[in-house]
Amino acid sequence: MASEVDVDLRDRAEAWLADDPDPASRAELRELIDRLPATTAELRDRFAGPLTFGTAGLRGPLRAGPNGMNLAVVTQAAAGLVAWLAAQSGEGPLIIGYDARHGSREFAERTARVATGAGREALLMPRTLPTPVLAYAVRALNAVAGVMVTASHNPPQDNGYKVYLGAQLGGPAGDGAQIVPPADAGIEAAIRAVGSLSAVPLGDAGTVLDTDFSDGYVETAASVLTEGGPRELTIAYTPLHGVGGETLEKAFRKAGFADPAIVADQRQPDPEFPTVHFPNPEEPGAMDHLLALAEANGADLAIANDPDADRCAVAIPTSAGWRPLRGDELGVLLADHLIRRGVAGTYATTIVSSSLLGRICAARGVPYAETLTGFKWIVRAAEELAFGYEEALGYCVAPAMVRDKDGITAALTVAELAARLKAEGRTLADRLDELAAEFGVHATDQLSVRVDDLAEIGLAMGRARQNPPATLLGSPVTEIADLLPENDVLTFRTATTRVVIRPSGTEPKLKAYLEVVEPVAEGDLETARTTAAAALLTLRGEIAAILGV
Repeated sequence: MASEVDVDLRDRAEAWLADDPDPASRAELRELIDRLPATTAELRDRFAGPLTFGTAGLRGPLRAGPNGMNLAVVTQAAAGLVAWLAAQSGEGPLIIGYDARHGSREFAERTARVATGAGREALLMPRTLPTPVLAYAVRALNAVAGVMVTASHNPPQDNGYKVYLGAQLGGPAGDGAQIVPPADAGIEAAIRAVGSLSAVPLGDAGTVLDTDFSDGYVETAASVLTEGGPRELTIAYTPLHGVGGETLEKAFRKAGFADPAIVADQRQPDPEFPTVHFPNPEEPGAMDHLLALAEANGADLAIANDPDADRCAVAIPTSAGWRPLRGDELGVLLADHLIRRGVAGTYATTIVSSSLLGRICAARGVPYAETLTGFKWIVRAAEELAFGYEEALGYCVAPAMVRDKDGITAALTVAELAARLKAEGRTLADRLDELAAEFGVHATDQLSVRVDDLAEIGLAMGRARQNPPATLLGSPVTEIADLLPENDVLTFRTATTRVVIRPSGTEPKLKAYLEVVEPVAEGDLETARTTAAAALLTLRGEIAAILGV
């Protein structure tokens, strides 16, 4: 005899199935229901709760049921979003973009029909385009909001739904930026208030924007660089099976660079990401094809975008082979370059990024700001923002153009710097050496623990709070900062060490960000770097023990 739990689960699944507008999802769910009780665990997971709308929007696995990305969940999310926009008296069109992941175009088109059904103008991107193009569109077309259907660098089985606000609801610093509280809670409440999906009115397909719009992004991106500067550079590039390739090629050509050599088997968008284990340039092995191409072509620079092209990874040639730059290294190189170019405004990063940017800004006499993690906070650090970055390969080099991370303008800017240095007989590695000699070696690393059970993250954070370290690397801990209850972030500091621990906002991971600062004595960079690297390795072990992972 079926238990009450099984009966309740079956009833909820049947009710969802009856309201699901997608025949494929209905068939998927019907098969699971008919196989009960063998599928109890799977159905419980799918009905454990709705996929929650937060400051990163929605993100989850493509599957039927409320705890997944599917047409029913997207219809509900779109209906809640347009209802919230109306309740805020938001005026203007809703712009919708999408990447090449499974379901992205379908989800974008459904969002447009929900918007027009509610009486709001919907503007749909003409094809798969990078996330920065959508963020640019929100500002350029004075939209009330924008939706980007993407899961960025998540695995192939995922998709997502990001929301940007225009100037009216986002304010000057949030014009074209991702949402922040309380907008996320307001939209989530509006989503939960949506009744039967069959009662959600669907309008026409909206207006498909013409290709001139993306050309406008390319024109503006190229104008970010100093006109007439050096452009002699050999570049290898990969869009990592994503949607950035065509737009980046056009932008580089417009800026005066030679076409980059592109990894052939990663050039075209492919939602399966067949040549990489994980479509994130931070992951080990993800840039192997790129580095092989760079070596074969004698490139000066190797550049990778993540699949939606809002992140940028860079590798440089060394005597020991190609070396990917850490996110902090590229961040300070870009910031230093823009400062030297005289780009005025505030330079911002996050509490988990290297402290080096703050030291550079203090020495150069430019405004500096530090925020919580996430570009939604970085771009709101100051209305007159000049530059922002986060260590996870996110860079905003042109806030007046894109108020978000933008892997294409970041790629252009680092190419400009590399070309200028090459014209002077120097390299990016040389510039990093100069910064280290001036400010000390700021060595950073990350301890990242992926979990199957999210409860493990809470337990580990609890262990660190209950038994904080008295010393790190043999030096007394001078500061313990706990940002609870507002934010689940814990920081330990010594005179030369900083550790920031927090759960990931987008993945089932616990992250510890490590930094060691080692002075450079008598210009001996090699010894300082060796000492700092050894200290980081020891620090990783100490933090792993504290977290119990």
